[in-house]
Amino acid sequence: MSSPFGSWSSPFTAASVAASAPRIDGARFVGSAIWWGESVPAEGGRMTVRSSDGSEMLPAPWSARSRVHEYGGGAWTADADGILYFVHAGDQRIYRLTAGSEPRALTPAGPAHGGLRLQDGRLLAIREDLDAVPPLRAVIEVPVDGSAADDPTALRTFVESDLFFAHPALSPDGSRLAWVEWSGERMPWQSAQLAIAAIDEGTVTRPETRAALQPEWRSDTELVYSDDPSGRWQLHRREVDRSGAAQAAEPLTTTDADTGYGLWVLGNRWYRPLADGRTVAVRTNGRDEVAVIAPDGATTALDVPCDGHVSVDDVSGPRVLLSGNGSSTAPGVWCVDLDSGDISVVTGGAPVDTGWMPPAQPIEIDGGRGAVHAFAYAPAHPTASAPTGELPPYVVFVHGGPTAHVTGAASTAIAFYTSRGIGVLDVNYGGSTGYGRAYRERLDGAWGLVDVDDVIAAARGLADAGLADPRRIAIRGSSAGGWTVLSALVRGGAFAAGISRYGVADLRMLAEHSHGFEELYVAGLVGPLPAAEELYVERSPLTHADRIDVPVLLMQGEDDRVVPPSQSEAIRDALAAHGVDHEYVLYPGEGHGFRSATTIVDALERELAFLGRVFGFTPAR
Repeated sequence: MSSPFGSWSSPFTAASVAASAPRIDGARFVGSAIWWGESVPAEGGRMTVRSSDGSEMLPAPWSARSRVHEYGGGAWTADADGILYFVHAGDQRIYRLTAGSEPRALTPAGPAHGGLRLQDGRLLAIREDLDAVPPLRAVIEVPVDGSAADDPTALRTFVESDLFFAHPALSPDGSRLAWVEWSGERMPWQSAQLAIAAIDEGTVTRPETRAALQPEWRSDTELVYSDDPSGRWQLHRREVDRSGAAQAAEPLTTTDADTGYGLWVLGNRWYRPLADGRTVAVRTNGRDEVAVIAPDGATTALDVPCDGHVSVDDVSGPRVLLSGNGSSTAPGVWCVDLDSGDISVVTGGAPVDTGWMPPAQPIEIDGGRGAVHAFAYAPAHPTASAPTGELPPYVVFVHGGPTAHVTGAASTAIAFYTSRGIGVLDVNYGGSTGYGRAYRERLDGAWGLVDVDDVIAAARGLADAGLADPRRIAIRGSSAGGWTVLSALVRGGAFAAGISRYGVADLRMLAEHSHGFEELYVAGLVGPLPAAEELYVERSPLTHADRIDVPVLLMQGEDDRVVPPSQSEAIRDALAAHGVDHEYVLYPGEGHGFRSATTIVDALERELAFLGRVFGFTPAR
């Protein structure tokens, strides 16, 4: 018996989505075990560290989360003996934890830390002191004996300034240190400098680079890193002498794909050199591919389950740890033996039931300014069907960033909709990563124009192809994605409803509240202030809220420091003043991104009820 789209019964409840959505944060070989970071939604999103032997290595209330550059990353590492080093979310100090004991502070109170890296017993970190004027950041070495906990002079500082830093890497002999740095006038995916320090001499060499990422030493004299002078992030190598002077760069790869993407967080690793000279690297062109590069440059793709946001977290001999998500598997961690070809699941990674969750279809649409890339998830149910002639409602998902990307991954959050008969179109609008520099730069100076044009083109393309009911297409996004939601609703004509999670409503307000990492980000996307103030006013959805004539659901974290509640409340008040159907929900204790299971459940259930009310279907209980 058929039933209307949107009313199908589904096993994907909001509670099951929340329970199945822990975020993986890196993995390490630790002795004979494998450890990984994992969020605990039931504990407010606390980040713990677990072991393949079934143990929890970081007990409550401790939480490994960094706030360096606001978005953090690299908040934990461990040595072969099972000693855990982590940044505690509560005070941003680095701690050392040995089994059976309490965590011991390694850094003084005050600054934040992140980007931890342990090499040959030496603990490297990025430090950020926002109380300094101007704010100061540094690449430091932290004594693991705790001597610096109350004595800042015991810390070794390699470089300190108002620049931003990431990815410190020691040469095997410990004599040189490489990192990447950028000024903040441009974002790291636009311009980032490779730096090489000769530690004993106190000199720093900065060879020419464009947007350098992740330096790694393959020997005492060979440094590998990713850069995009060709318009795609490719691996390059340089010979480096004892003084840190580097010879000309030589490309190691020349593929039409990216090894790297936006440096929002400090913990990502897109490749790893192996001791035998091979390199395992992620190559992204929409979806990810993992490849092995031989010393002679010959490249072989690996048949692995993960193909989205893959991180090469660790290597040990021929074994490699990969974390990420997949188009046919749940997010997880996998151990791959390059010699035997064996692949084992460490955590997560369960195959999805394609009857409920068929793979997303990559599609390309003419957006007027060029091709627009997206992934389409059609409604799917093993037994349910809709009445003949009925077209399904769709929700167009708009990712945040805006310099980010989606990968067509299997997702219980998406299956929550598709299994009920609501299609999802996940759009990589112009400005997204994963398609090269030219595609990223399409958004420069045009935020609020290109992204809106592209999501509207994607929605209309779906309807013109007869795949979606043109009268029942909604748009949903978070943060910068929420900005595009509101901007598209202001434009009008394409969407019958909008869902904005902590979305930007007023560009001037965003610029006023922007933290250091993103202080000049909007200037590149729109224009510099005060010269471009009229443009900020003109493009802000709040300015034209009177043009919104469809229902809107607004959801906001009370403790959000990136997009504070004043943003959502300003658009709420404007909608109320013009009599527009809307709902507003403020979640106490939530920041920029919802982490608590209670919040995740409530938000999903509200979204479904909202769509049912607007589109005229009754969701199944």
